[in-house]
Amino acid sequence: MKVAVALIAAVASTLIAAPAQAAPVTLTAGHVDVLDVDYAGGALTLDLRDGTGATPVDRDPADVTLGVPAAAKVTVPSGSAWSFLGTPGSTVWVLPQSQNPNLLYAGWDTAGVASGAVQGNTLTFRLTGVSGPGRFSVYTTSAFGTPTKLFDSGDGLPDSGTVATAAHAHANWAFSAAGTYAVTFEVTATTPSGAALTTGARTYTFQVSN
Repeated sequence: MKVAVALIAAVASTLIAAPAQAAPVTLTAGHVDVLDVDYAGGALTLDLRDGTGATPVDRDPADVTLGVPAAAKVTVPSGSAWSFLGTPGSTVWVLPQSQNPNLLYAGWDTAGVASGAVQGNTLTFRLTGVSGPGRFSVYTTSAFGTPTKLFDSGDGLPDSGTVATAAHAHANWAFSAAGTYAVTFEVTATTPSGAALTTGARTYTFQVSN
């Protein structure tokens, strides 16, 4: 009997101590920092900041599906600068760098890494893996309409880019075909004393609709 009571108590204790599981969400429009980087207590972390509601919420990427609807379809422009998106005239789905109320306004935020916390006040963003039916890329567009490719699964991975701390920016997130994409990023840095920091790999799910 004592064993049974002890077992019940242990199970109850485990249930009480178990962390609450966040409900999965699908985001389809509004502001979202896909790559939200923070540094505290000696740890560099990477999550997703959901700004689609009245109050921003930090979410585990595993709990989020990022919707890319048919309204995101555009035509690949002519010119070699755009060849990473596909052949001219073909369809590509793009979450744009400029805000569109009907689409996700996707970017990144490194404001959670204080000045002086890492060497050079810089972080390295690494795209380490992409699984999906097509090509995935992230690029910016200048005021004159010239693209600058930041990440591209079509020319080999990993891809790396340097981002300053205390930065908040948006870019174009492009997909060459409809379907589900699992996109894996990692963020690394070095402390002023020379210690390596990493968030570890974090995978984000995009659902691209036809």
